[in-house]
Amino acid sequence: MFEGFKVVFVEDDATVRRSLTQTLELTGIEVEACASAEAALPHLWAGLQGIVISDIQLPGMDGLQLLEHMTTVNPAIPVILITAHGDVAMAVQAMRAGAYDFIEKPFSPERFIETAQRALEKRVLRMAVEDLRAQLQQKIGIEVALLGNSPSMVRVREQVLRLASTSADVMIVGETGTGKELVARCLHDHSKRRDRNFVALNCGGLPETLFESELFGHEAGAFTTASKRRIGKIEHANGGTLLLDEIESMPLLFQVKLLRVLQERKVERLGSNDEVKVDIRVVAATKSDLLALSREQKFRSDLYYRLNVAVLQLPPLRERKEDVPLLFEHFVNQAAQRYGCAVPKLTGPRMQDLMAHDWPGNVREVRNVADRYVLELPQAGEGDMPVAEEDGSSTLMRQMDVVEKVLIEQALKEHKGRPVAVAQALGIARKTLYDKLHRHALSIDSYR
Repeated sequence: MFEGFKVVFVEDDATVRRSLTQTLELTGIEVEACASAEAALPHLWAGLQGIVISDIQLPGMDGLQLLEHMTTVNPAIPVILITAHGDVAMAVQAMRAGAYDFIEKPFSPERFIETAQRALEKRVLRMAVEDLRAQLQQKIGIEVALLGNSPSMVRVREQVLRLASTSADVMIVGETGTGKELVARCLHDHSKRRDRNFVALNCGGLPETLFESELFGHEAGAFTTASKRRIGKIEHANGGTLLLDEIESMPLLFQVKLLRVLQERKVERLGSNDEVKVDIRVVAATKSDLLALSREQKFRSDLYYRLNVAVLQLPPLRERKEDVPLLFEHFVNQAAQRYGCAVPKLTGPRMQDLMAHDWPGNVREVRNVADRYVLELPQAGEGDMPVAEEDGSSTLMRQMDVVEKVLIEQALKEHKGRPVAVAQALGIARKTLYDKLHRHALSIDSYR
């Protein structure tokens, strides 16, 4: 459980040091035993994969001074201090100084082991979070916002960056929860318009009576309740980007007016005869087939062809399942920080459930499942993750390949690319491991 992690144990009494070192080693914990704090210093650094256990009464630098030293090296490394019997004041002082815990002499081996294991678990968890955070921080620019290493997501990022440098209007097509607004925001943030307004309007969330006023604005007195001038969404986005989400739900009457704005880049407020020039990029987002709707006369064909120039097609998550682990870990860490909870360990069976699920709610569903996972709520109801039933052996084989690759990557990360440990963790022979690494284009060196 604690492979790769160790206890730096400081005790000047040789007999006690030898006895407690054996006690730790019998439970599978690696120990670096030191006779003094000074001897331990070379083993103590900010990236230490382990914890410190030290007696307080030591020749030279004592346990409290060692604790003070560790708070400057890395306060996240748990330090356990061993105090003399009845020295309550010393224990209180140690806890106030930042000690993870203290053990009062005499103590049982069980108490010693239990305290050490709890501290190690905390360190393992903390380093896992730091590793994931470092991975996410290494991704720069658009990769921070649009997570995913699948070929389809790489293409989306390339298309976004290519279109962001132009002034072209863009249509984003994707199922609910695929991140259409996030992609629109990336188009804006990576364009020359980034310093101006990004204005989002959900066309399906407004009653028709308010739609025209929201989109085009109005002058004072334009209608009964118009007591003062209101700048509409289009004008407010001047110089920036206007996102029209769920554009398929825009009433046909307003589609005509929007088409005019797109063609002339001018807007006329309600109650005014003056046209205001606007410099905007329009991003339309839809989950529907607008061409099919136009053929059914439910969407204007001229507006469709005006918008259907630069199109970004967002892949559903079921077609890029190799991105699920990264997305899930990302949202789990976000949720843990937001709710003030510990980051739960992602187990093999849980990963298999994640990879087997079809994710009809796409990325949004992953985020919701991650929230419930952190809050330790049952994954029941609409967001449940049953094992998906796939049609066709090729689909099943592809799914199994994805699961296998993810489990191998997890083992490589956990065991720092050590082939023997990875093969043992996966329960396969080393030759089999190398065959699978070759098949999945994985390199051991990149995990060391």
